[in-house]
Amino acid sequence: MEKLIKDLLIKIGEDPNREGLVNTPHRVAKSWKFLTKGYTESIDDIIKDALFESENCDMIIVRDIEFYSLCEHHMLPFYGKCHVGYLPNKKIIGVSKLARIVDVFARRLQLQERLSRQIGETIIEKIGARGVGIVIEAQHMCMTMRGVEKQHSKMVTSSMLGSFRTSAVTRNEFLNLISQPSNF
Repeated sequence: MEKLIKDLLIKIGEDPNREGLVNTPHRVAKSWKFLTKGYTESIDDIIKDALFESENCDMIIVRDIEFYSLCEHHMLPFYGKCHVGYLPNKKIIGVSKLARIVDVFARRLQLQERLSRQIGETIIEKIGARGVGIVIEAQHMCMTMRGVEKQHSKMVTSSMLGSFRTSAVTRNEFLNLISQPSNF
């Protein structure tokens, strides 16, 4: 990867041997390894022993999970907040694991629409939830720093699965709860 970055610097008209750029190929390669670590992480390893038996059948929501990703079309960042809600079916998952699931999929070249769906489907598959709701709000640098350059635009996607799709009451409860102002 370092050679590719050095070649890229040359292609854009830079001198990779000038003082400020000498170590740039190494730093960029290290950065990209971190930014795309979702390809090497395993959902099963993340969840491990964080599934717990529970009689709770009420909605569980974690909102405002910050994430960073790279769009697959321009390889530029998009970032924002992800809201996750689910209805358990005799199992609950450690709350931090929901944020880690978001990160696994966000740390890949992504489309926001796919990201929403992957998170929801994974929660259904791994914990057997009766329903899952995912809403993602993000700003895309491919739209703000290039192209149409609309600085305050946000993209919102949702993925409603199971009872969140089939029950308007469940879906509306989730959407109302994530839109409440925070008192923190």
